[in-house]
Amino acid sequence: MTQDTHETPHDPIEVGGAVWFRSGNETLGGAARIALLSAIQQTGSITGAAKAVGMSYKAAWDAIDAMNNLAGAALVVRATGGRGGGGTTLTPKALKLIDTYRAIEREHRVFLERAGAAIEGFAEDWQLIGRIGMKTSARNQLFGTVRQIKRGAVNDEIELALSGGQLIVAVVTHESTESLGLKEGSEAFALVKASWVILMTDDLNTPTARISARNQLKGTVSKVTLGAVNAEVSLALDDSTTITAIITNESVETLGLEEGRSAVAAFKASSVILGVTD
Repeated sequence: MTQDTHETPHDPIEVGGAVWFRSGNETLGGAARIALLSAIQQTGSITGAAKAVGMSYKAAWDAIDAMNNLAGAALVVRATGGRGGGGTTLTPKALKLIDTYRAIEREHRVFLERAGAAIEGFAEDWQLIGRIGMKTSARNQLFGTVRQIKRGAVNDEIELALSGGQLIVAVVTHESTESLGLKEGSEAFALVKASWVILMTDDLNTPTARISARNQLKGTVSKVTLGAVNAEVSLALDDSTTITAIITNESVETLGLEEGRSAVAAFKASSVILGVTD
């Protein structure tokens, strides 16, 4: 093997991670929400805090409502009128939450630095552990990278590139794009319920069907599990990505679905839920 004597210097590989608080199955707060609380403490207003952290006013209030509900007690209170003209303040519980988060985050950073120095390939494995540990009721959990964001009047159209190169399109609100921190190149996952997926096959004797579903992923049937009425059909999109649909046993027979058969999984862009891991 020939060694290149003109090596280009590379930035060192660093380990990344994030801390978030949970209440049951819901996220109470992560870096973005804690930053919002800190900004409220500093500015004394929702408008000022939202601007400071790069959120819209509505997204900020949505986050506050969610935190108040999940905490079981008010974290943010809004005063109206009075000599000072009102304002927004944090409760003692919120102030303690900020201090606790910062302390845990410091210890978390120390842990990641030590682990990254001691374990080969830790950075990549740590991200994978976070993804496979995610629990959700949606059968299909597809991981990818945001390829493009198209802004609309009310909603945004997000293109997510899967590992095999196929694309998933999701339609979400501006506030969701903002609160999730979605941007080109960022990682995200798409959730699609199996009951929302329609399967199609190519038949040489039948004209190719045209449907309005924006997402049409090509693959090969890898598994068919028949039930009393419905069946679960899994479609391998590539070596690492599978999507599952729930259809009737009659549809399985009509479409001739069996292992090795080529098929297309179709679903609407509005049926895709996007999420991020931190």
